Amino acid sequence: MTTAPHFTIADSAEDPDADVWFAEPAGFTAVPLEALLPSPDSSAAGNLRTALAPLLQAAPDGVARQQFIAQFTQGQHLLGALREAGTVHCSIGLHRDDVEEGVASSGSRPLLSFFTVSWRATAVSPRAVTAARAVSGLDAQACIEYVELPCGPVTFSESVHTPRADSGIPQLPLAQFHAHLPHPDCKRLAVFTLSTTAVGHREQYRAILRHIVGLATFENPLAPAATTP
Repeated sequence: MTTAPHFTIADSAEDPDADVWFAEPAGFTAVPLEALLPSPDSSAAGNLRTALAPLLQAAPDGVARQQFIAQFTQGQHLLGALREAGTVHCSIGLHRDDVEEGVASSGSRPLLSFFTVSWRATAVSPRAVTAARAVSGLDAQACIEYVELPCGPVTFSESVHTPRADSGIPQLPLAQFHAHLPHPDCKRLAVFTLSTTAVGHREQYRAILRHIVGLATFENPLAPAATTP
C-alpha cells in the first residue's frame, strides 16, 4: 500500500512577501530568525525575554547563568551574520545514523546538519547563465552539476573544508552542499545550503538537498487555482 506524503505548512508559506517555497523532510527544525533577533525596543524583544526567563531561573548558579547568556549571545551574533549575508531561513537537522547502526555495537549516533536559504543579487541575465556563473569560480576539486528541474535551471556544487587551526573551531571536516536557483525575475539567486560534519554520509545528505530542491517553486503552491470563465 502506498502512503500519501504528509506535509505540515509553516506560517511563512502564507507570507505575502514570500518569494520561494520549499519542503523540508522530517528531522529538520526551523530556527526562528525574527524571534531570536528582535529590535531592542520591540514587543518581540519582550517576548524573547519572557521565553528565556524560565531557562535563566533554572540555572543552578550565577556562573551557569552567565555561561548560558554568553552562549546565547554568541548564537545571536552568528544568526545576525547569516541574516546580513542574505539568509532568510535556517533550520537544524537531527537524524539517526541508521547506516552505521548495524555495524557499531553501541548503536546509532545522532547526525547534525544545518540548512539555510539565502538570496544573492545578480546581474540581469538568462537564468541558465546565472546558474552557470554561480559555480564558475569554485575550486577545481568541487563537484558541480547542472540540471533542469520544475523550478527552472539549477546548479549543484559540493565540497569539503577543514577549519584553519587558528580559527578556534574544532578541526572537523565540514561537507557543504549548495544548490543555486535563479529567480524568474533574472535579478537574483536563491542559494540552498546543507552543511554537516558527517562527511561519511555525503551521499545521504546530497540526496536530502536534491529532494528539497526538487520540490522548490517560485510560484505560490497554496494560491487558489485560476478558474476559466
